[in-house]
Amino acid sequence: MENGESKIRKADNLASFHSPLFTILFSLFIFLFSCSTAPDRPEEILTERTMVARQLDLANQTANRGRFNDALLILDDARRFAISVDDPPLLIRTAISRGNILFALGRHEEAFFEWEAALEEAESSGNPSLASLARVYNARGRLILLAGSSADAAASGNQMAEAMEIRDQIRSFITTLEPNTRDQAAGNLILGMAEKELGNYAEAERTARLSLDYHVKNLFLEEAAYDWFFIASVYSVSNRFDDALAALNNSISYDRRAENGYGLASSWQAVGEVYLRKDPYGEASRQDAVRAFQRSRDIFSSLGLLDLAARAEARAVAAAGS
Repeated sequence: MENGESKIRKADNLASFHSPLFTILFSLFIFLFSCSTAPDRPEEILTERTMVARQLDLANQTANRGRFNDALLILDDARRFAISVDDPPLLIRTAISRGNILFALGRHEEAFFEWEAALEEAESSGNPSLASLARVYNARGRLILLAGSSADAAASGNQMAEAMEIRDQIRSFITTLEPNTRDQAAGNLILGMAEKELGNYAEAERTARLSLDYHVKNLFLEEAAYDWFFIASVYSVSNRFDDALAALNNSISYDRRAENGYGLASSWQAVGEVYLRKDPYGEASRQDAVRAFQRSRDIFSSLGLLDLAARAEARAVAAAGS
């Protein structure tokens, strides 16, 4: 039989079940228990960085479609967010992309500044792959400027030696790029450009096809279109005109799938140029060239790229009157 003291303790315990303090403590216990069974908190928050990566892709795609000023605006936002989260790879990639776009706009000094800034960030953050990528694009810029410079025969020999040095540098840089990535594919294509400049057309095609294989396998349609466009240029300079036209048809096919009007217009203009080189005095070839230039003109016009449309129209008129 329970004594009086035990009964009092039981009564006190039962009373505590209905006290406001117990209600609060019980609620807190439920809250803590529910938290303890929730999923683990992530080790890293990636919301901002994911957004920057998407903006970077959008900027690159916008640039691929010839809208360079729009791409710079998108990159400005991406760069600001990359700075806010202090993410070295994103800082590096936004600088590289900005350099590429500035170079396409003819703002060469600014472009090299961006590539150098990307290289410094990559080296200071200990990222050898992105450091090599920055070096590859820097080398590409130097190669394009070298190819576009006019010089006498003596200087031409010096240019060839410099082009060989740039080619060797690019080849070395590629070895430290992350394998089986878009970066490595870009490096292979740029190496192909260097080989083409040196007249090594078979090697230029081989390295470009390494880029093409990666882009096709991973469904990077616009990049695959540009790979075919470059391969067509290699065929054209080596007088393989039918192969060049076939490669341009492949480029057009990929750009149609990607709905890339700028790439389509560029390829159609290249088709016109190849027809004129294939048979400069043939009537059928000239008519094919005129149709290709006019198609290029119409696409550029639809995109609002009126300067490029005017150039394509001028080529159509010249081809018709030749």
